[in-house]
Amino acid sequence: MLNETQRMTLLRIAREAVEAAARGEAYEPHVDDPELQKPGAAFVTLKTHGELRGCIGTTEPHEPTAVNVARMARAAAREDPRFPPVTDDEVRELTVDISLLSPAQKIVDVGDIEVGVHGLVVEHGNRRGLLLPQVPVEWGWNREQFLEHTCLKAGLPKDAWRTGATISAFTAEVFGETEGNTDHG
Repeated sequence: MLNETQRMTLLRIAREAVEAAARGEAYEPHVDDPELQKPGAAFVTLKTHGELRGCIGTTEPHEPTAVNVARMARAAAREDPRFPPVTDDEVRELTVDISLLSPAQKIVDVGDIEVGVHGLVVEHGNRRGLLLPQVPVEWGWNREQFLEHTCLKAGLPKDAWRTGATISAFTAEVFGETEGNTDHG
């Protein structure tokens, strides 16, 4: 678990990366905190007035957490195929959420999945879908609906979790800006 200063540092890095991306500029984070220099896997979610505007992340810790957060923030702003790139005019309306992921563990008994605690990865063949722990809570899904929607995200039939797909679960430390309190002055 990160302390409040570390969380604020990552949120600042994510916001600065989004701002630079919207202007078409490069951005490299500079942090001295050894904890933020450790490898980490993260997703960065951008929202406009509570509505999803972009979300991209990694599930494996291949680079320092601060660098990963900056890279994922840029990708969420510019590369999420569901949305056009974020424009400079939009940046002030965005809120940033960061989800730092634990390593995923294969699930044998779906009864072990806790809605609101676990995120899911469903894989079958070359298809893979991932939903963060906060998604089923936001949508009011139960465990089965969470599994079905993760399958659909992978482009699989919604019951693929029952018929041979591999299910893994992870936890996430989730924190973010609150609407109207983004301190991006």
